Amino acid sequence: MTRERMLGAGRISGVLFAAILLATVMLAACAGTGGSEPYRLVAQGNADSGKVAINRFGCGSCHMIPGIRNAQGVVGPPLTAFGRRVYIAGEVPNTSENLVQWLEVPQSIEPGTAMPNLGVTEGEARDIAAYLYTLR
Repeated sequence: MTRERMLGAGRISGVLFAAILLATVMLAACAGTGGSEPYRLVAQGNADSGKVAINRFGCGSCHMIPGIRNAQGVVGPPLTAFGRRVYIAGEVPNTSENLVQWLEVPQSIEPGTAMPNLGVTEGEARDIAAYLYTLR
C-alpha cells in the first residue's frame, strides 16, 4: 500500500471516528429527554424513609407532593417533577449537597425564605432528598 493511500485511509477512519463520536454524544444528550434520565443519587439517602419523613415533618401542609397522601398544600411551590429541576428555591443549582443543606437550614441558602427550619437532621434530609429526586 502506498503512503498516500495509507494517509487517505487514516483520514477516512478519522472522519468515521468523528462521526461516531458525534452521534454518541448526541444520543447521550437526547437520552435525558422525556423523563428517562437517571435519578440523582443521594449518598446514604433512602427514598422510602424520605417519604415517611416528609409525612412526619408535615411538608404536605405547604407543598403539593406527588406520592404523599394529603400533600396538597399551596403555600409553597408544588414539588412535582422536582428531580428535573435546575435550581432549588431559584437560588442554587439542584444538587444533592445543596438540597440537603436547604432541607436542614433553608435560611442558609435563601435568607428570609418562608421555608421554616423544621429541625431536619442531615440523615433525614438525605432521605427526603432521595425521595424528591424520584419525582420526575
